[in-house]
Amino acid sequence: MKIISLNLNGIRSATNKGVQAWLNKQDADIVCMQEIKAQAADMTAEMLSPAGYYGHFHYAEKKGYSGVGIYSKQKPDAVIEGLASNNDGVADIDSEGRYIECRFDNLSVISLYLPSGSSGEERQAFKFSVMTRFMLHLQALIASGREVVICGDWNIAHKEADLKNYKGNKKNSGFLPEERTWLTVLFDQVGWVDVYRKLHPDTTDACYTWWSNRGQAWAKNVGWRIDYQIATPLIAAKANAASVYKDERFSDHAPLIINYDV
Repeated sequence: MKIISLNLNGIRSATNKGVQAWLNKQDADIVCMQEIKAQAADMTAEMLSPAGYYGHFHYAEKKGYSGVGIYSKQKPDAVIEGLASNNDGVADIDSEGRYIECRFDNLSVISLYLPSGSSGEERQAFKFSVMTRFMLHLQALIASGREVVICGDWNIAHKEADLKNYKGNKKNSGFLPEERTWLTVLFDQVGWVDVYRKLHPDTTDACYTWWSNRGQAWAKNVGWRIDYQIATPLIAAKANAASVYKDERFSDHAPLIINYDV
């Protein structure tokens, strides 16, 4: 099973840059997308469901903002848009289109877009609030007995190896101690697995999935690893290959591709 995760930074922009043509060649079983930045009325037929795929989306209420989606070769048994069906007090998260889950037998694949806090204190406070509430959902998911793969832009670099300029970013959103500790708890205490790191425990420069549009970040590979596939232990153990595709650029993020022996 081949799963691709990619923050598109706008599905219309990424399509103009060739992402749909690239995806057509990948033969992926599942593609998880974040930051669609579109509503249903903005989507072409190819964007909604490329040839050979079922398309599923959770759009943000605000136009041109956020939104997540999943393409799947197999028709899901169930599709869950947003967190509200399993949780109370999450309307503010769901209004931003940050979570969609497709269920196939005992497997759930989720496309997730955690907020960024880089625009100011108010959004950082919202990010912390989302992290607190989402941790409860993550605990419930791992206790459910289902096999789960959560793909997405988590907007957190976990360790120093996960970004180029770690010394200069220790007080910046995305690398704050509280954010990094949250991921450590997720992995070391709750029991989730960072699949890329399981396969590539020592990789540094090659692991980055996002580059700022400022300066020469892409050209100099001054990047961050903030896109992850995080999975329950049994399916994580079946991962046999992971890579970040950088030969073409479809957005400010790069596709994360992982193969599972399933």
